[in-house]
Amino acid sequence: MIPEDLPDVVRQALREDLGSGDLTAALIPEGQMLKARIISREPGIVCGQPYATATFAALSAQLHVQWQVAEGSAVIAEQELCIIEGPARALLSGERCALNFLQTLSGTATAVQDYVALLQGTRTRLLDTRKTIPGLRQAQKYAVRIGGGHNHRLGLFDGILIKENHIAACGSITAALHAAQALAPALTRIEIEVENLEQLEEALAAGADMILLDNFTLENLRSAVQRVNGKIPLEASGNMGLHNIAAVAATGVDFISVGSLTRNLQSLDLSLRYF
Repeated sequence: MIPEDLPDVVRQALREDLGSGDLTAALIPEGQMLKARIISREPGIVCGQPYATATFAALSAQLHVQWQVAEGSAVIAEQELCIIEGPARALLSGERCALNFLQTLSGTATAVQDYVALLQGTRTRLLDTRKTIPGLRQAQKYAVRIGGGHNHRLGLFDGILIKENHIAACGSITAALHAAQALAPALTRIEIEVENLEQLEEALAAGADMILLDNFTLENLRSAVQRVNGKIPLEASGNMGLHNIAAVAATGVDFISVGSLTRNLQSLDLSLRYF
């Protein structure tokens, strides 16, 4: 599903870049037409086509984008992604914003697929976090889905996740869970973070809907999975990376959350060339 805030995000990006007008594009004669293509400079997963298309459309109804690959496709170096044709001024003014969206979201989707590939053959699903670029949360979470991952909470409003500081402020795991159960809207999932097997037992006794196992060893993850025995979902988190995600999944946890998917961003290298 395309994020509902896409039009606002695109408008803000263009407002930020264009300001009172593109001084350099004004050098081009009005009415001149251009044709360009976007090329991948390295292998990856293409993501962000709706954002790029909306960027060009916002600048001119005469700008037409023809995508040569589907959203979510794997591409190789030097592969043509799309052809853009229309007024030169509008094309030049939208080039950077469109590429920024494509490069950022493609980078996220590519990283996600690298993780998802390591989970093949297991029951574990990959989750994102709220560690996102301000203003691009829905866009990045969209890219996670395109890459094959799953979204955790969108924000603080659509789920309860009780973490270490909440527990400290409430006094205990039991107190925090009971407060959440009393205040939570109907059907709201209540998840709580635990740091050891003793806290796991307390969370289970207090009626958590889901438990986050923070920085557990592989041995303790296996013990937690055996103890819970499928009664509620278990999420593993903390220092997760490509180096250890397969071993963590092998313990039998339901979810693994990885903050670096949207935080440690490496954009996919793309180029726009005129012809």
